[in-house]
Amino acid sequence: MSNALPRLALLLAAALLAACGADDAAAPKPRAALAVTVVKPAVENWPIRIAANGNVTAWQEAVIGADVQALRLAEVRVDVGDSVKAGQVLAVFDNETVKIDVAQAKAALAQAEAAVAAARDNATRARELSGSGAMSQQAVTQYLTNEQAALAQAAAARAALAAQRLRLERTRVVSPDDGTISARLATVGAVFGPGGELFRLIRKGRLEWRAELTDAELERIAPGMSARLMLADGRSVEGKLRMVAPTVDARTRTGLAYVDLPADEAIRPGMFARGEFDLGDAPALTVPLQAVSAREAFSYVFRMQEDGAVRQEKVVTGRRIGERVEILGGIQRDDRIVANGAGFLNDGDHVTVVDEIPAAPDKGVAKK
Repeated sequence: MSNALPRLALLLAAALLAACGADDAAAPKPRAALAVTVVKPAVENWPIRIAANGNVTAWQEAVIGADVQALRLAEVRVDVGDSVKAGQVLAVFDNETVKIDVAQAKAALAQAEAAVAAARDNATRARELSGSGAMSQQAVTQYLTNEQAALAQAAAARAALAAQRLRLERTRVVSPDDGTISARLATVGAVFGPGGELFRLIRKGRLEWRAELTDAELERIAPGMSARLMLADGRSVEGKLRMVAPTVDARTRTGLAYVDLPADEAIRPGMFARGEFDLGDAPALTVPLQAVSAREAFSYVFRMQEDGAVRQEKVVTGRRIGERVEILGGIQRDDRIVANGAGFLNDGDHVTVVDEIPAAPDKGVAKK
């Protein structure tokens, strides 16, 4: 009887284990939530670009003003948009009164020169008679003084004539440089004071894009880099970075990058433009764009597990080109990532893999 009890206990334990094994075998496998395609990340050489916004302005804008006083504008020869050359006449003031002033100055100079001739003759004779007793020393000094005064008056007359001739010359307003007329305030019949603005000139016709960048972005660019500017008509133009501003605005924490632009009728001063700076290429770990899902302001991908389940992984995205996006962190090169249907999955779901795209070879990345 004492041997039968342990034996009975062993039989009961064996029956219990058999029953548990049967239950496990009968348990259904987890149902697949979705049929998916799996892909491995690829490494590609992608360009590094810094996007920026800014205004198009003139490289240098010259203000052309009136340089004569109380004269009526008689003729305007150019208009906004005209291309002009250095020295080209842009407008003409009425110069009749100035011509009269020039004639008067010429007559005054002739009188002064005649006075110089008479004073010089008298001074010559005074020098010859000085010390002979035929003329007092006081008279000699007077004649010599008169000669000097006549010479000074003649010099003043020449200066006055030169000033009047300069006034006459400046009744013709000329362009100080080659360029394009960007503004015109000159009106026939108007009277302008000295310094009154008549025209504005875009020197050399050169335009520039003043891109606004953060202080950190300014550190990454340098003169000579290329920049691409997107125009309103959908075209793009290439420019060259000429200069980086030495200061940053203390309020906005942004600085300016000055990009020289090519001549193009679609580019006009004052327009707003978007563009980007090309910083070269760098390797990028990329996945298809559809593999990344956005949830609660974060980006996620689903990584395949050995048991057929997926694991949700938070990732940091970077550059995007076409239908692929760069992954900066969160996955490895050999991970198997769900390429489609990621937006319908949850962490831990079991899936059925209907296709697995093989890992693409590294594109443009130098092998060491």
